[in-house]
Amino acid sequence: MVSNLESNVFKTALLFEGGSMRGAYTCAVAAELLDRGVYFDNVYGVSAGSSNTVNYVSRDIDRVISSFTDFINMEGIGDWKSFLRHEGLWNAHYIYQEAGLPGGMLPFDIETFVANPAKTTVFALERDTGRDLYFRKEDMSTLDDVMLRVRASSTVPIIMPPPKVNGRYCYDGGFAVGGGLPLARIAADGFDRVFIVRTRKRGYRKEGSNSWANVFFWRRPAMRKAVLTRNARYNEACDMIDQWEREGRAYVFYCDELTLSGNERDYDELCRNYESGRAQIKREWGRLMDFLERSEV
Repeated sequence: MVSNLESNVFKTALLFEGGSMRGAYTCAVAAELLDRGVYFDNVYGVSAGSSNTVNYVSRDIDRVISSFTDFINMEGIGDWKSFLRHEGLWNAHYIYQEAGLPGGMLPFDIETFVANPAKTTVFALERDTGRDLYFRKEDMSTLDDVMLRVRASSTVPIIMPPPKVNGRYCYDGGFAVGGGLPLARIAADGFDRVFIVRTRKRGYRKEGSNSWANVFFWRRPAMRKAVLTRNARYNEACDMIDQWEREGRAYVFYCDELTLSGNERDYDELCRNYESGRAQIKREWGRLMDFLERSEV
């Protein structure tokens, strides 16, 4: 357990965007923040970004990095065989609820996570109502509490079965508020300045209709609507982020040299992207610190 757990960034929120294995690029940002002793007091995460969030709050640099690199070499992470057994193309139960156990492949430091005063929020969507769910630190007092909610936030339809949290089936937070970019929720929590760690390149917008939801969710109208409107809501949130950036209210890290797909399984490619992300945040460090210094006055 880490002994000194004081926060030192209070007026600026930190948000990690989702993006599945594109998180190999952005976990480098979490690692650099920890390595340099920059500790945000309010941290938000969506989907794969929720893994970055809880790992960052647990102050475990090794787990931050391994969760998107070494993880790919673990046995039991899932494939077409697990998909046919209804465990998912990614075996989410193993990844989130077994690998993090004491003695597991990626043990999670629950003691440090709970003791850390930093406020933590991860997002998911309730399958049957389409209602946004945001799980706060007080909802995550045990290891299973944490990992079940991170799993819920990261559960992609079709390729992963939805877990049940407090009796509610959940899907990926990318379908929740802001299409996975919950700037409005962060503002409602009282923050008008934010450091946003994106898993896309600058200027990215989602295209297409997500019409697969008409078939996959034909009996679940709320979930179907959430999927069909996701792109428009995401793009609107991107526009809001651009506005906040112009107004000096947001510092946005974009993945300049990203070469990953969301389902990347090549270890060397994941490591190369991690190194690219680490080099980029080092280049941007001075500008980020200038932003935070102005914010914290």
